[in-house]
Amino acid sequence: MLAEPYPNLDDLLTMMGEAGCHLAEFDACEGAAGNISVCLRWQVDLQTCFPLVSEIGLPQPVPELAGATFLVSGSGRRLREIIDEPTAHVAAVVVNEGGHTGKLFTSHKRRFGRVTSEFNSHLAVHYDQMLASDSNFNALVHAQPIHLTYLSHVPRYQDEAYLNAHLLRWQPETIINLPEGIGFIPFCIPGSPELMAANVERLRAHRVVIWARHGVMARSDVSIKRAVDRVEYAETAAHYETLNLSLGEPAQGLSAEEIRAICRTFDIQQSIY
Repeated sequence: MLAEPYPNLDDLLTMMGEAGCHLAEFDACEGAAGNISVCLRWQVDLQTCFPLVSEIGLPQPVPELAGATFLVSGSGRRLREIIDEPTAHVAAVVVNEGGHTGKLFTSHKRRFGRVTSEFNSHLAVHYDQMLASDSNFNALVHAQPIHLTYLSHVPRYQDEAYLNAHLLRWQPETIINLPEGIGFIPFCIPGSPELMAANVERLRAHRVVIWARHGVMARSDVSIKRAVDRVEYAETAAHYETLNLSLGEPAQGLSAEEIRAICRTFDIQQSIY
């Protein structure tokens, strides 16, 4: 939940651009991979930046979000370029009464035919999180960080308990920032209803989930950058893990006892160790 004064449209677009740049900095969004969206429930002036308006159907009904605004990256756009010309790479969607359709706001600079192909997952997770928390803000990031995605191809890391026990052992910051661990979703076709449903379910329990053989999705009700930070914490842990694998696993990382001591010191509630 964000308190007033709320970020205006320019602030939000800048945050999306900075998030896209940082994802690119740690190799999490090659080419046009990845997408970003935010949902907000306060009024913003859209037509100064996005003067073109059309009607679209929504991937699922979201009646309780009537009047809410989504800022969504466009399909096929490079996240690292949002910062340079946000209105060329981002659209706004305002949910109509009844929640079945919305108004799509875009710019004359628009360089995409439609919003991201993962919009069904973004919309469904925003809807679920907003209803569960009664929040006025939610941010989602989908990215494809190399080490997390690689580990999702290795069978033993497809077990959520094994994955977390091995990834959260490398530095104290990981358990502090991801106390509920990292969720895991078996492979689903990108943009499919199955992936949408799995995202909703796993992001109820986790703030970052791995999409097997595809990438990750992270959420935050504080800021877009916080969602990106969670991707980076998880990816750094996976980098340590793959480095250890490549060297023949000479290191053990933090022990379970050490991690429990960290959690007691910082009052972190966790059930992984």
